[in-house]
Amino acid sequence: MAHIPPQLLAVLRCPVTGSTLVRRGDELVSTVPGPGGEPLCYAVQDGIPVLLPTPAETTSDPTEQPS
Repeated sequence: MAHIPPQLLAVLRCPVTGSTLVRRGDELVSTVPGPGGEPLCYAVQDGIPVLLPTPAETTSDPTEQPS
């Protein structure tokens, strides 16, 4: 994993839970479980944290009709 300065890691937050993030291998992990009860994981690509929820973590629009 590329080095993420401690000052940056201190201000990063999980976009879903709002919790702090900790390093675990090559990813960042939320310190509070997400909606499914598990911690949420985020990739780090080229030293840049990608804090976008995966499709499984996003909710669909209940008014949207299947095609």
